Amino acid sequence: MHLRGDMKSSDETLEFKAKYDDRGFIPCITTSAKTGHVLMFAYMNEAALQKTIETGEVHYWSRSKGRLWHKGESSGMVQKVIEIRTDCDQDCLLISVDMEPEASCHTGRRSCFYRKLKRDGGLEFVDSGRIFDPEDVY
Repeated sequence: MHLRGDMKSSDETLEFKAKYDDRGFIPCITTSAKTGHVLMFAYMNEAALQKTIETGEVHYWSRSKGRLWHKGESSGMVQKVIEIRTDCDQDCLLISVDMEPEASCHTGRRSCFYRKLKRDGGLEFVDSGRIFDPEDVY
């Protein structure tokens, strides 16, 4: 249990100590440096974060592939790091990136968040336009 005093000192430190979950992951929200739009959400492990810092290009841990994943390795649409931020208790990352074209989703869309939940429980497209054809890239 954290006491408020302990949290305050943790919240104000300039020492980076990423807090990974019990599986060794930290959530990462990736946004466009140009527009501020959320492009995607993924997880990183310690190796992915280190590789990202070292190369200046974003690497994630792919839970579906079970391996380190360099964003753009097959599509060529690499995410170049502009800034990495951490939240107050260092258990989530926010990475601002530059990429051309700006298309982070494997469906060919700018963002992985291209549908919204309607009140009736269904989904509605809010960004149905594709920037690239996934069949041509993957």
